[in-house]
Amino acid sequence: MRPPDPPPSTLLHDSPPDQSQSHLRAPAKLQRHISTVSEIADKAEPNLLVIYRSAGLGLWGASLRFAGMPLERIALISNSAQVTVTAGNQLQQAFKLAFRDGPLDPYRVVGRASIVAWLLQYSVMGFVFQACDGLLSQIMGAPRVPYGNQLMEPPPRREAIGVSEQLKYVGKTTIAPIFAGVIESAVANRAEVQRYYGIEAFAKIERQLGANPFARACGPAFCANATRNIIMSSTSFVLTPTFYQLYFPQELKSHASLFWTGIGMNVFVGNVVAITQQAVWGRALDDCAKDGGRRISYGRVVREGLAREGPAAFFTPAKWFSRVLMNAPAQGTIPWFYNRVLPLGEESFLRAVRSIVEPGRG
Repeated sequence: MRPPDPPPSTLLHDSPPDQSQSHLRAPAKLQRHISTVSEIADKAEPNLLVIYRSAGLGLWGASLRFAGMPLERIALISNSAQVTVTAGNQLQQAFKLAFRDGPLDPYRVVGRASIVAWLLQYSVMGFVFQACDGLLSQIMGAPRVPYGNQLMEPPPRREAIGVSEQLKYVGKTTIAPIFAGVIESAVANRAEVQRYYGIEAFAKIERQLGANPFARACGPAFCANATRNIIMSSTSFVLTPTFYQLYFPQELKSHASLFWTGIGMNVFVGNVVAITQQAVWGRALDDCAKDGGRRISYGRVVREGLAREGPAAFFTPAKWFSRVLMNAPAQGTIPWFYNRVLPLGEESFLRAVRSIVEPGRG
């Protein structure tokens, strides 16, 4: 007796594959793969932009800091115990000490650690601030700090912003610069100390101190350095863009006015406060160098400074001016560079990344 014929479904299953359908399935799989890659790339764009902006800040800051090394050397010396009010003009004293061994003397204290630290200092500061700003905005439900073209837009109506939203924004913009300033100091302070002492002198002091690996990595006078950087990070990334968006006359907003607003906030707000911490930092390093290297006592540093020179130990017009010469070219131009120059290359950067991840789509 002949077995029954297999059901149609079995016949269909056992039949040779339809070449036309197989040909259609391959492009479908490829299309799904391309779609998945596109979704990943789209989700990664905000993180890619954070990396792009951070790298740009690092290159910008390092270039200006190296070019302005003579100004930095003068500022470091004028905000130390090497320069005194009783010895005459403070800037002249600092100038003579900075160029004691010739016009290239300020560059002799720049080692590889300084170049790397400059790159990391500005890139890490920008990266940490952006990351904290984004994370805290999500957690607290607060708006991001205005960026790019947002600064040029008319400010939101004040009555449209509730008190709770304002408090959240203030809280968030207080925390983010603290993280940025502390981590900036963690990557930059040791190299700054090296430039202050000189490479060989610092090596001797460091051996005498015998600090643990963590303290050694942070470098002497870390607390004063971190406090100064918190102040400057707040000025560049919070105060300047917020003030410019909310209070600057709308009809006067432009590339030029943002540039000069950043410089003005740096000179007349940030550095007026930060100069006191810069002076504490310099005097703390002088204290540390005594007896070949000893542990810093900030209480002793402040007491001795006030006893010898009074408030002038930590703030004078000369100290402020020298600090401005050192800091304003790099730090003061960050609001303009970050909000007006870096955005110009964002689309090109993303297209370049896409051309690598998704060839043919760029």
